[in-house]
Amino acid sequence: MPSVSEIAQLLNAKIIGGNPSQQVNGVAGLRDAQPDQISFLANERYFRAAQTTQAAAVLVAKNGRFPTIRGSLLLVENPSTAFATVTGLFHKPLERPPAGVHPTAVVHPTAFVDPTASIGANAVIEANARVGARTIISALAFVGEEVVIGEDCFIHPHVSILHRCRIGNRVIIHANTVIGSDGFGFDISCETTIKIPQTGIVKIDDDVEIGSNTSVDRARFGQTWIQNGTKIDNLVQIAHNVVIGPNCLIAGQAGIAGSTRLGRRVIMAGQSGVSGHLEVGDGAVITGQTGVGKDVPANQIVSGYHAEPIMQLKRRLAHERRLPEYARRIAALEKQITELVFLIKTQNGLISLKQETDTSS
Repeated sequence: MPSVSEIAQLLNAKIIGGNPSQQVNGVAGLRDAQPDQISFLANERYFRAAQTTQAAAVLVAKNGRFPTIRGSLLLVENPSTAFATVTGLFHKPLERPPAGVHPTAVVHPTAFVDPTASIGANAVIEANARVGARTIISALAFVGEEVVIGEDCFIHPHVSILHRCRIGNRVIIHANTVIGSDGFGFDISCETTIKIPQTGIVKIDDDVEIGSNTSVDRARFGQTWIQNGTKIDNLVQIAHNVVIGPNCLIAGQAGIAGSTRLGRRVIMAGQSGVSGHLEVGDGAVITGQTGVGKDVPANQIVSGYHAEPIMQLKRRLAHERRLPEYARRIAALEKQITELVFLIKTQNGLISLKQETDTSS
Protein backbone atom coordinates (compact mmCIF):
# COMPACT_ATOMS: atom_id res chain seq x y z
CA MET A 1 0.00 0.00 0.00
CA PRO A 2 1.36 3.46 -0.82
CA SER A 3 1.73 6.11 1.85
CA VAL A 4 0.29 9.62 1.69
CA SER A 5 3.76 10.98 0.94
CA GLU A 6 4.28 8.48 -1.89
CA ILE A 7 0.96 9.50 -3.45
CA ALA A 8 1.94 13.16 -3.09
CA GLN A 9 5.22 12.41 -4.87
CA LEU A 10 3.33 10.63 -7.68
CA LEU A 11 1.08 13.67 -8.14
CA ASN A 12 3.80 16.27 -7.55
CA ALA A 13 1.58 17.58 -4.75
CA LYS A 14 2.43 19.63 -1.68
CA ILE A 15 1.40 18.07 1.67
CA ILE A 16 -0.15 20.12 4.46
CA GLY A 17 -0.74 18.56 7.88
CA GLY A 18 -1.82 15.05 8.78
CA ASN A 19 0.46 12.02 8.82
CA PRO A 20 2.44 11.72 5.57
CA SER A 21 3.52 8.19 6.49
CA GLN A 22 -0.08 6.96 6.79
CA GLN A 23 -0.69 3.97 4.52
CA VAL A 24 -3.53 4.38 2.02
CA ASN A 25 -5.66 1.36 1.17
CA GLY A 26 -8.21 2.81 -1.25
CA VAL A 27 -10.33 5.74 -2.41
CA ALA A 28 -13.76 6.95 -1.33
CA GLY A 29 -16.10 9.95 -1.23
CA LEU A 30 -15.65 12.53 1.48
CA ARG A 31 -18.59 11.31 3.58
CA ASP A 32 -17.73 7.61 3.35
CA ALA A 33 -13.93 7.69 3.52
CA GLN A 34 -12.20 5.67 6.24
CA PRO A 35 -8.93 6.67 7.98
CA ASP A 36 -6.91 4.58 5.51
CA GLN A 37 -8.52 6.02 2.37
CA ILE A 38 -8.01 9.10 0.20
CA SER A 39 -10.68 11.45 -1.16
CA PHE A 40 -10.90 14.72 -3.09
CA LEU A 41 -12.63 18.12 -3.01
CA ALA A 42 -13.49 19.52 -6.43
CA ASN A 43 -16.78 21.29 -5.69
CA GLU A 44 -17.38 23.98 -3.06
CA ARG A 45 -20.73 22.45 -2.12
CA TYR A 46 -18.79 19.60 -0.44
CA PHE A 47 -16.57 21.91 1.60
CA ARG A 48 -18.38 21.10 4.85
CA ALA A 49 -18.14 17.38 4.15
CA ALA A 50 -14.39 17.82 3.70
CA GLN A 51 -14.12 19.45 7.11
CA THR A 52 -15.63 16.38 8.79
CA THR A 53 -14.17 13.60 6.62
CA GLN A 54 -12.20 10.77 8.21
CA ALA A 55 -9.98 10.36 5.14
CA ALA A 56 -6.23 10.04 5.55
CA ALA A 57 -5.79 12.68 2.85
CA VAL A 58 -7.90 14.93 0.66
CA LEU A 59 -6.87 16.24 -2.76
CA VAL A 60 -7.64 19.97 -3.05
CA ALA A 61 -6.95 22.65 -5.65
CA LYS A 62 -3.79 24.53 -4.72
CA ASN A 63 -5.40 27.80 -5.81
CA GLY A 64 -8.65 27.15 -3.95
CA ARG A 65 -9.98 27.37 -0.40
CA PHE A 66 -8.51 24.87 2.06
CA PRO A 67 -10.68 23.04 4.62
CA THR A 68 -9.35 22.16 8.05
CA ILE A 69 -9.29 18.35 8.29
CA ARG A 70 -7.91 15.60 10.52
CA GLY A 71 -5.78 14.15 7.72
CA SER A 72 -3.44 15.61 5.13
CA LEU A 73 -4.26 18.07 2.39
CA LEU A 74 -2.61 17.32 -0.95
CA LEU A 75 -2.44 20.45 -3.09
CA VAL A 76 -2.81 19.72 -6.81
CA GLU A 77 -3.76 21.56 -10.00
CA ASN A 78 -6.98 19.63 -10.60
CA PRO A 79 -8.36 17.44 -7.77
CA SER A 80 -10.70 15.46 -10.03
CA THR A 81 -7.96 14.58 -12.51
CA ALA A 82 -5.53 13.74 -9.71
CA PHE A 83 -8.15 11.53 -8.05
CA ALA A 84 -8.56 9.58 -11.28
CA THR A 85 -4.82 8.92 -11.25
CA VAL A 86 -4.90 7.73 -7.64
CA THR A 87 -7.93 5.52 -8.31
CA GLY A 88 -5.84 3.65 -10.86
CA LEU A 89 -3.49 2.57 -8.08
CA PHE A 90 -6.23 0.59 -6.36
CA HIS A 91 -8.63 -0.46 -9.11
CA LYS A 92 -6.94 -2.47 -11.80
CA PRO A 93 -8.74 -2.81 -15.14
CA LEU A 94 -10.63 -5.98 -15.89
CA GLU A 95 -8.51 -8.76 -17.29
CA ARG A 96 -8.52 -8.67 -21.06
CA PRO A 97 -10.21 -11.66 -22.69
CA PRO A 98 -7.89 -13.85 -24.71
CA ALA A 99 -7.41 -13.21 -28.40
CA GLY A 100 -9.36 -15.37 -30.77
CA VAL A 101 -12.93 -16.35 -31.62
CA HIS A 102 -15.10 -18.09 -29.01
CA PRO A 103 -16.38 -21.49 -30.21
CA THR A 104 -20.00 -20.31 -30.00
CA ALA A 105 -19.45 -17.10 -31.97
CA VAL A 106 -20.65 -16.93 -35.57
CA VAL A 107 -18.19 -15.32 -37.98
CA HIS A 108 -19.06 -15.20 -41.67
CA PRO A 109 -16.35 -16.72 -43.91
CA THR A 110 -15.91 -13.42 -45.75
CA ALA A 111 -15.42 -11.39 -42.57
CA PHE A 112 -11.93 -10.41 -41.44
CA VAL A 113 -11.04 -10.59 -37.75
CA ASP A 114 -7.54 -9.59 -36.76
CA PRO A 115 -5.79 -12.47 -34.95
CA THR A 116 -5.22 -10.26 -31.90
CA ALA A 117 -8.92 -9.37 -31.59
CA SER A 118 -11.27 -11.12 -29.18
CA ILE A 119 -14.74 -12.29 -30.25
CA GLY A 120 -16.95 -13.33 -27.30
CA ALA A 121 -19.52 -16.05 -26.83
CA ASN A 122 -22.49 -15.99 -29.22
CA ALA A 123 -21.30 -12.82 -30.93
CA VAL A 124 -22.15 -12.49 -34.64
CA ILE A 125 -19.87 -11.03 -37.31
CA GLU A 126 -21.63 -10.73 -40.65
CA ALA A 127 -20.32 -10.86 -44.23
CA ASN A 128 -17.42 -8.63 -45.27
CA ALA A 129 -17.16 -7.02 -41.82
CA ARG A 130 -13.70 -6.09 -40.51
CA VAL A 131 -12.52 -6.11 -36.89
CA GLY A 132 -9.20 -4.44 -36.14
CA ALA A 133 -6.27 -5.38 -33.96
CA ARG A 134 -6.83 -5.89 -30.23
CA THR A 135 -10.51 -4.98 -30.46
CA ILE A 136 -12.89 -6.75 -28.09
CA ILE A 137 -16.32 -7.79 -29.35
CA SER A 138 -18.16 -8.98 -26.24
CA ALA A 139 -20.68 -11.77 -25.86
CA LEU A 140 -23.93 -11.47 -27.82
CA ALA A 141 -22.79 -8.39 -29.75
CA PHE A 142 -23.81 -8.06 -33.40
CA VAL A 143 -21.60 -6.65 -36.18
CA GLY A 144 -23.48 -6.24 -39.44
CA GLU A 145 -22.47 -6.64 -43.06
CA GLU A 146 -19.55 -4.50 -44.28
CA VAL A 147 -19.08 -2.87 -40.87
CA VAL A 148 -15.53 -1.67 -40.24
CA ILE A 149 -14.27 -1.49 -36.63
CA GLY A 150 -10.81 -0.11 -35.94
CA GLU A 151 -8.12 -1.05 -33.46
CA ASP A 152 -8.30 -1.24 -29.65
CA CYS A 153 -12.08 -0.83 -29.49
CA PHE A 154 -14.26 -2.30 -26.74
CA ILE A 155 -17.75 -3.31 -27.86
CA HIS A 156 -19.75 -4.38 -24.80
CA PRO A 157 -22.43 -7.13 -24.66
CA HIS A 158 -25.63 -6.79 -26.71
CA VAL A 159 -24.33 -3.88 -28.79
CA SER A 160 -25.64 -3.87 -32.37
CA ILE A 161 -23.57 -2.19 -35.08
CA LEU A 162 -25.64 -2.43 -38.22
CA HIS A 163 -24.61 -2.73 -41.86
CA ARG A 164 -21.87 -0.55 -43.38
CA CYS A 165 -21.25 1.62 -40.31
CA ARG A 166 -17.70 2.79 -39.63
CA ILE A 167 -16.08 2.74 -36.18
CA GLY A 168 -12.66 4.32 -35.57
CA ASN A 169 -9.88 3.36 -33.16
CA ARG A 170 -10.13 3.17 -29.36
CA VAL A 171 -13.91 3.51 -29.42
CA ILE A 172 -15.92 2.23 -26.44
CA ILE A 173 -19.59 1.34 -26.91
CA HIS A 174 -21.49 0.18 -23.83
CA ALA A 175 -24.17 -2.50 -23.52
CA ASN A 176 -27.42 -2.46 -25.50
CA THR A 177 -26.52 0.51 -27.67
CA VAL A 178 -27.58 0.46 -31.32
CA ILE A 179 -25.46 2.06 -34.02
CA GLY A 180 -27.05 2.43 -37.44
CA SER A 181 -30.76 1.90 -36.84
CA ASP A 182 -32.99 3.56 -39.43
CA GLY A 183 -33.50 7.28 -39.13
CA PHE A 184 -37.06 8.41 -38.33
CA GLY A 185 -38.06 9.44 -41.85
CA PHE A 186 -41.62 9.28 -43.15
CA ASP A 187 -43.65 11.07 -45.83
CA ILE A 188 -47.11 12.04 -44.54
CA SER A 189 -48.27 14.03 -47.59
CA CYS A 190 -50.45 11.12 -48.73
CA GLU A 191 -53.28 9.39 -46.95
CA THR A 192 -50.91 6.62 -45.89
CA THR A 193 -47.59 7.17 -44.13
CA ILE A 194 -44.73 6.21 -46.43
CA LYS A 195 -41.35 5.17 -45.06
CA ILE A 196 -38.41 7.08 -46.56
CA PRO A 197 -35.40 4.81 -47.17
CA GLN A 198 -32.45 5.53 -44.90
CA THR A 199 -29.51 4.64 -47.12
CA GLY A 200 -26.61 6.33 -45.32
CA ILE A 201 -24.33 5.16 -42.53
CA VAL A 202 -23.02 6.11 -39.09
CA LYS A 203 -19.39 7.14 -38.84
CA ILE A 204 -17.75 7.23 -35.40
CA ASP A 205 -14.25 8.68 -35.17
CA ASP A 206 -11.38 7.78 -32.83
CA ASP A 207 -11.60 7.93 -29.02
CA VAL A 208 -15.37 8.25 -28.83
CA GLU A 209 -17.24 6.66 -25.92
CA ILE A 210 -20.97 5.92 -26.05
CA GLY A 211 -22.99 4.84 -23.01
CA SER A 212 -25.55 2.08 -22.70
CA ASN A 213 -29.02 2.08 -24.28
CA THR A 214 -28.18 4.89 -26.69
CA SER A 215 -29.36 5.00 -30.31
CA VAL A 216 -27.43 6.57 -33.17
CA ASP A 217 -29.50 6.54 -36.34
CA ARG A 218 -28.03 6.03 -39.79
CA ALA A 219 -28.30 8.93 -42.24
CA ARG A 220 -31.03 9.26 -44.84
CA PHE A 221 -28.08 9.71 -47.21
CA GLY A 222 -24.44 10.40 -46.48
CA GLN A 223 -23.53 9.89 -42.84
CA THR A 224 -24.44 10.58 -39.25
CA TRP A 225 -21.05 11.59 -37.87
CA ILE A 226 -19.63 11.60 -34.32
CA GLN A 227 -16.20 13.15 -34.37
CA ASN A 228 -13.00 12.55 -32.39
CA GLY A 229 -13.07 12.43 -28.61
CA THR A 230 -16.80 13.01 -28.07
CA LYS A 231 -18.35 11.31 -25.03
CA ILE A 232 -22.03 10.35 -24.99
CA ASP A 233 -23.94 9.21 -21.92
CA ASN A 234 -26.63 6.53 -21.50
CA LEU A 235 -30.11 6.88 -22.99
CA VAL A 236 -29.26 9.44 -25.65
CA GLN A 237 -31.02 9.72 -29.03
CA ILE A 238 -29.02 10.96 -32.03
CA ALA A 239 -31.10 11.25 -35.19
CA HIS A 240 -30.21 10.83 -38.86
CA ASN A 241 -27.60 13.09 -40.47
CA VAL A 242 -26.61 14.70 -37.17
CA VAL A 243 -22.99 15.86 -36.98
CA ILE A 244 -21.39 16.11 -33.53
CA GLY A 245 -18.03 17.89 -33.49
CA PRO A 246 -14.88 16.88 -31.63
CA ASN A 247 -14.74 16.58 -27.83
CA CYS A 248 -18.42 17.22 -27.12
CA LEU A 249 -20.13 15.97 -23.95
CA ILE A 250 -23.73 14.74 -24.28
CA ALA A 251 -25.41 13.81 -20.97
CA GLY A 252 -28.14 11.27 -20.29
CA GLN A 253 -31.60 11.51 -21.86
CA ALA A 254 -30.51 14.25 -24.26
CA GLY A 255 -31.84 14.18 -27.80
CA ILE A 256 -30.68 15.70 -31.08
CA ALA A 257 -33.10 15.84 -34.02
CA GLY A 258 -32.17 15.23 -37.63
CA SER A 259 -29.57 17.18 -39.60
CA THR A 260 -28.50 19.33 -36.64
CA ARG A 261 -24.79 20.14 -36.33
CA LEU A 262 -22.90 20.61 -33.08
CA GLY A 263 -19.54 22.38 -33.12
CA ARG A 264 -16.43 21.60 -31.09
CA ARG A 265 -16.59 21.07 -27.30
CA VAL A 266 -20.35 21.56 -27.04
CA ILE A 267 -21.94 20.45 -23.76
CA MET A 268 -25.53 19.17 -23.63
CA ALA A 269 -26.71 18.56 -20.07
CA GLY A 270 -29.26 15.93 -19.05
CA GLN A 271 -32.70 15.87 -20.68
CA SER A 272 -31.85 18.72 -23.03
CA GLY A 273 -33.04 18.60 -26.62
CA VAL A 274 -32.17 20.26 -29.92
CA SER A 275 -34.63 20.55 -32.81
CA GLY A 276 -33.69 19.56 -36.34
CA HIS A 277 -31.68 21.45 -38.96
CA LEU A 278 -29.99 23.76 -36.41
CA GLU A 279 -26.41 24.88 -35.77
CA VAL A 280 -24.90 24.87 -32.26
CA GLY A 281 -21.63 26.81 -32.18
CA ASP A 282 -18.27 25.80 -30.74
CA GLY A 283 -18.10 25.81 -26.95
CA ALA A 284 -21.84 26.34 -26.43
CA VAL A 285 -23.47 24.94 -23.28
CA ILE A 286 -27.09 23.73 -23.22
CA THR A 287 -28.22 23.35 -19.62
CA GLY A 288 -30.43 20.58 -18.25
CA GLN A 289 -33.98 20.25 -19.63
CA THR A 290 -33.40 23.07 -22.12
CA GLY A 291 -35.30 22.96 -25.39
CA VAL A 292 -33.37 24.48 -28.29
CA GLY A 293 -35.48 25.66 -31.22
CA LYS A 294 -33.07 28.03 -32.94
CA ASP A 295 -29.35 28.27 -33.68
CA VAL A 296 -27.04 28.74 -30.69
CA PRO A 297 -24.01 31.03 -31.16
CA ALA A 298 -20.53 29.87 -30.20
CA ASN A 299 -19.58 29.97 -26.51
CA GLN A 300 -23.12 30.89 -25.38
CA ILE A 301 -24.84 29.24 -22.41
CA VAL A 302 -28.56 28.73 -23.04
CA SER A 303 -31.23 27.59 -20.63
CA GLY A 304 -34.98 27.18 -20.25
CA TYR A 305 -37.76 25.75 -22.38
CA HIS A 306 -37.02 28.24 -25.14
CA ALA A 307 -33.23 28.18 -24.83
CA GLU A 308 -32.54 31.83 -24.06
CA PRO A 309 -29.15 33.18 -22.93
CA ILE A 310 -28.73 32.16 -19.31
CA MET A 311 -28.19 35.64 -17.87
CA GLN A 312 -31.30 36.89 -19.67
CA LEU A 313 -33.22 33.93 -18.27
CA LYS A 314 -31.98 34.63 -14.72
CA ARG A 315 -33.02 38.29 -14.96
CA ARG A 316 -36.45 37.32 -16.30
CA LEU A 317 -36.99 34.73 -13.57
CA ALA A 318 -35.89 37.25 -10.94
CA HIS A 319 -38.49 39.69 -12.23
CA GLU A 320 -41.16 36.97 -12.32
CA ARG A 321 -40.53 36.17 -8.66
CA ARG A 322 -41.08 39.85 -7.85
CA LEU A 323 -44.40 40.14 -9.73
CA PRO A 324 -46.51 40.32 -6.52
CA GLU A 325 -44.28 43.11 -5.25
CA TYR A 326 -44.51 44.88 -8.60
CA ALA A 327 -48.33 44.57 -8.52
CA ARG A 328 -48.49 46.20 -5.07
CA ARG A 329 -46.18 49.00 -6.17
CA ILE A 330 -48.20 49.61 -9.34
CA ALA A 331 -51.44 49.69 -7.32
CA ALA A 332 -49.89 52.21 -4.90
CA LEU A 333 -48.67 54.34 -7.81
CA GLU A 334 -52.10 54.23 -9.46
CA LYS A 335 -53.66 55.40 -6.18
CA GLN A 336 -51.16 58.25 -5.92
CA ILE A 337 -51.84 59.26 -9.52
CA THR A 338 -55.60 59.24 -8.90
CA GLU A 339 -55.14 61.43 -5.82
CA LEU A 340 -52.85 63.81 -7.72
CA VAL A 341 -55.31 64.08 -10.60
CA PHE A 342 -58.12 64.83 -8.15
CA LEU A 343 -55.96 67.41 -6.39
CA ILE A 344 -55.00 69.04 -9.69
CA LYS A 345 -58.63 69.13 -10.84
CA THR A 346 -59.69 70.60 -7.49
CA GLN A 347 -56.98 73.24 -7.65
CA ASN A 348 -57.90 74.07 -11.26
CA GLY A 349 -61.56 74.38 -10.23
CA LEU A 350 -60.69 76.75 -7.40
CA ILE A 351 -58.50 78.82 -9.71
CA SER A 352 -61.31 79.05 -12.29
CA LEU A 353 -63.83 80.04 -9.59
CA LYS A 354 -61.50 82.75 -8.29
CA GLN A 355 -60.95 84.08 -11.82
CA GLU A 356 -64.72 84.23 -12.40
CA THR A 357 -65.22 86.05 -9.06
CA ASP A 358 -62.49 88.58 -9.87
CA THR A 359 -63.99 89.26 -13.30
CA SER A 360 -67.50 89.79 -11.98
CA SER A 361 -66.36 92.17 -9.27
